[in-house]
Amino acid sequence: MPAGDTQAITGAILSNANATFGSSGHATPVLFRKLLVGSYVEHGILDDVTLIFAPEYATATEEGPNQPLIHVHDFALKAGVRVRLEDSFGVFSAEASFKTAGGFDMSVTTRNDSGKEAELRLLYGTNFTVFHRGGYIDLEVAERYITGARPSETPIDLTVGLKITKSITLMAQSFNIIADGEGKPPYRYYRSHKLEFGVLQRLWNGVYLQSGGFISPFGQNALVEHGADASLWVQF
Repeated sequence: MPAGDTQAITGAILSNANATFGSSGHATPVLFRKLLVGSYVEHGILDDVTLIFAPEYATATEEGPNQPLIHVHDFALKAGVRVRLEDSFGVFSAEASFKTAGGFDMSVTTRNDSGKEAELRLLYGTNFTVFHRGGYIDLEVAERYITGARPSETPIDLTVGLKITKSITLMAQSFNIIADGEGKPPYRYYRSHKLEFGVLQRLWNGVYLQSGGFISPFGQNALVEHGADASLWVQF
């Protein structure tokens, strides 16, 4: 973000799963419901340095073949800083952040025993033109260090956007989490892969509405997840 500018993205994600991918990738029955609400705020303190602040609240329900019905809810807070490293061929940056306990928000189950998270992330973004329409691509790779039962993780995220009209942008996204190994019981090695398709619509200057849906086409020891999300983007 340019120095002095702020962007706040506030929204909700509703997620469901009726099965989970096993160790071999085959699905087994499970009941999972989760609602995650939160904000992601960025503020430029220098043209090359951006502060990040992201509170979130989640409530979830899960029941499995060998697990009784459980309900959990938790609040988590993430804070960090992003530094631009290079912008001569797109924008290359690095980010460091810390997140308080509330790990089931990002976990393969509702188990709230994952502890705190420290993350180092590399980001690259650039613009392009195709069929006389503007677009952008964003690639992010991180290493997430986690205390508690869940193993550390390697997230890999990809976003491609294409501007269809002056006010509408289509987006395709891929969110992937790969465990760095086995965790403490009951956590085992897992992979989670999600595909999302959405629309970003400019309502008026500096205010955008984003909406979309996602699925989990494959994974390992992870939920067969699907859901929808919506958020309001405000820049000032």
